[in-house]
Amino acid sequence: MKVLLINGSPHAKGSTFSALSVVEKVLNNKGIQTEQFHIGTKMIRGCIDCKKCSSTYRCVFDDDPCNALIDAMVKADGVIIGSPVYFAGPNGALCALLDRVFYAASTHGRLLAGKPAAAVASCYRAGATATLDRLNKYFTFSEMPVISSHYWNMVFEPDSSVAEDRQGHSILVKLGENMASYLKRN
Repeated sequence: MKVLLINGSPHAKGSTFSALSVVEKVLNNKGIQTEQFHIGTKMIRGCIDCKKCSSTYRCVFDDDPCNALIDAMVKADGVIIGSPVYFAGPNGALCALLDRVFYAASTHGRLLAGKPAAAVASCYRAGATATLDRLNKYFTFSEMPVISSHYWNMVFEPDSSVAEDRQGHSILVKLGENMASYLKRN
């Protein structure tokens, strides 16, 4: 079993990476393999509604991570998407990418239906619930069971690091445990 951890931050080793790494450690300790996918800082196109993906389940544009992400998500048994909070929402580049990924893979192909998924938000002060709401909509629209924790899957890092948010850390640990438990039962 393998869970794909998508780092939707432009920073390869920032707070979002740290949050996903907490979940990754728990999954690995439970015998679940993981793979991290970082969207990076290169330009990511928005959807142009050309509908070519309706027959190929891939985006017509092949110059950004969209098709590689579709392939990685299809191969994974579970998916966790992490994003920093920018202006009370997920990273815009991540949303542009996910619009295309989910449109191609779910709207036309139902390629992700049944895969468990979760969202993680990393923020400074506020906007995490709006970020989680936006990301979770990709999952519910795609018929993907949403894995939860004992509170919203968010970490706060005001003038410190993710590691110093004890409640956030415990939320991420429980998220990893719940994802592992779900995968092993199904």
